[in-house]
Amino acid sequence: MYIYSYSAEIVATHRWKRWITAPSPWRQTTGSQRTFSTLPTLLVTLVILLVAGTATGQAFPPVNRPVFSKAEKKEFQIRQDSLKVLSNQLVFAEDPAIRLRSDSQFIKTLVRALKLKNSFFFPFDSLLPISRIYAPDSTFRIMTWQYKKDEHLYLQEGAIQVRQPDGSLKLFPLFDASMFTGKPTDSVRSNRNWIGAVYYRIIEKTYNGQNFYTLLGFDDYSLESNKKWMEVLHFNEDQEPLFGGPFISFREDTAQRQGHARFNIEYKKEAVTTFNYDPAMDMIIYDHLIPEDDDTLRLDTYIPDGDYEGFKWKNGAWVHVEKVFHYKLKDGDFPQDEKILDESGNANEEKLMEQTQKNLQKKKKPSTQ
Repeated sequence: MYIYSYSAEIVATHRWKRWITAPSPWRQTTGSQRTFSTLPTLLVTLVILLVAGTATGQAFPPVNRPVFSKAEKKEFQIRQDSLKVLSNQLVFAEDPAIRLRSDSQFIKTLVRALKLKNSFFFPFDSLLPISRIYAPDSTFRIMTWQYKKDEHLYLQEGAIQVRQPDGSLKLFPLFDASMFTGKPTDSVRSNRNWIGAVYYRIIEKTYNGQNFYTLLGFDDYSLESNKKWMEVLHFNEDQEPLFGGPFISFREDTAQRQGHARFNIEYKKEAVTTFNYDPAMDMIIYDHLIPEDDDTLRLDTYIPDGDYEGFKWKNGAWVHVEKVFHYKLKDGDFPQDEKILDESGNANEEKLMEQTQKNLQKKKKPSTQ
């Protein structure tokens, strides 16, 4: 495991170079290119919305947020209305030139909106194509999305907004460097060379007095397959985000294998898989996958077989559990959180507030994790 260095060549090649080198809000506050599915844009977006909707109790800002004046609310709403149009265009527009222009304008408009005082507490909940989730301890939120370049190519983008006592903006843009590495699971990375994903869950754990935030994300990886990622985020001594580290362990497996800096599953495009945190079991649980035929090298043929694997947090690492249940579950039997969205996709505000209160109460208790 090593620290990945972000070379000048990568910076020069990245489509977002102008946001790093030119004077811009991104600079003042302190993706990856690969083949994608030919599924209709609407279907791809619905997949993103589906996984984003599972971010139970983390889609809205903390309860103890400041009260915005009418003028402040109006200003935020004006910015959000502009962002809503742009976010829809960067996904749904038929013309690639419009999508490209909308993506650039979206980033610029988003940064300007986030520079408004106490923007951390404004949910931007009308931006449906954008995943927006808060850390359980409300110290930061992370926004991630996909920009459709053409029918075969998506770029993953995002930013981390850190909560500031004075309501000012501290922002870390995320630059997807997935295309520049053949071994994405073996390195510690910064926001400058992030392995892109659209995140749908954050799990907070502590070890030796330090907080670690496990991110679960979706990756519409290729024409034939999807990926789901498990990534541990923490902040270094300079309060800068670091992704990955010695947090994925297989030390209790029957057959010993080397640990990872991050973990993913890859599976057939049409398959439906589980990869989520179960609070009752205090485990990350995911489908055990097998190939449809005898070709074990073709990950785009892997599908669930009814068994489940998992990870348990032990002494500062997620330790792999080879078999979570000793019987196979039928479809739909996997333990789930209470639904935050109804069958029509509308948010259940009562459930959201209940979960938020539970998170706050849990935070007040002494941590034994």
